[in-house]
Amino acid sequence: MTARTQEHRRRPWYDVTTRFRAFIDDEAGDVPGWVLVTLMTAGLVVLIWAVAGPALTSLFEQAIQRVSGL
Repeated sequence: MTARTQEHRRRPWYDVTTRFRAFIDDEAGDVPGWVLVTLMTAGLVVLIWAVAGPALTSLFEQAIQRVSGL
């Protein structure tokens, strides 16, 4: 019996943590992809805010006026 097999039998969670660490290590190398996703998301937020901002402001002001009775 190898040392790894003995270790695996003593700690049943050993295989799960090994797989999880391998998954995390594999995903950590994709920094340019995460940067691109972050920039695209920020761009979409700015675009939607520019288009819908005035309408949302007007809607909010109308709601406040109705609630306050002005």
